[in-house]
Amino acid sequence: MKKQLVHIKGTKDGLVLRLDDSCAYADLLDELENKISEGGIDNKVDVHLDIGYRFLTVEQKNELVQMVEHSGKMHVLHVHSEVISLTECNEQVQASIRDTYVGIVRSGQIVKASGDIIIIGDVNPNGRVEAGGSIFVLGNLKGLVHAGISGNDSAIITASHFEPTHVYISDKIDVMSNEKPFVTEQREQIVAYIGENGVIAYDRLQEVRNLRPFLHSAKGGS
Repeated sequence: MKKQLVHIKGTKDGLVLRLDDSCAYADLLDELENKISEGGIDNKVDVHLDIGYRFLTVEQKNELVQMVEHSGKMHVLHVHSEVISLTECNEQVQASIRDTYVGIVRSGQIVKASGDIIIIGDVNPNGRVEAGGSIFVLGNLKGLVHAGISGNDSAIITASHFEPTHVYISDKIDVMSNEKPFVTEQREQIVAYIGENGVIAYDRLQEVRNLRPFLHSAKGGS
């Protein structure tokens, strides 16, 4: 029995076309063209194209999309691939790196990191810390901090004493003021993060395990 190379599944969001990632590309094109030409679709439908672990050039991806959309009855919303480019791989590696800075971040000084950064010391007023990941200050934070600077909405900011002038996470900004009594009067350590409503929120540091479970890696204990 001939192996089926194109699997079509209906969902509430449209159709999913799952393409075999181990056969010859030419064979895949032939079967995809045959499947599309069978018709059976009355109204225009959105399609998610899943190419699995097959590496395709930009031209080949465009060829698949054009073939699916040729009849005018299908519109490709997204092409999903398990393969990432070398650039994307390097970006992920850089984002996973955790730097450590020991010392005071003084006024006018900028400390940068591609991933997470731990500051062992104070961040003085007009001092600035920028990171692709999260920022952890083991000291007084009184300057400006920008976590997730490359668009990482999951980044967080925390400090032993949290009193920054400006808080940035990804493309969100919060200017600190006395209008935030939870932050200014909090005696416990707090954490800044982007909440479900898409704005910067604050909570006790103890809640970080629930807010960002991926940050917790237990080594013994409970």
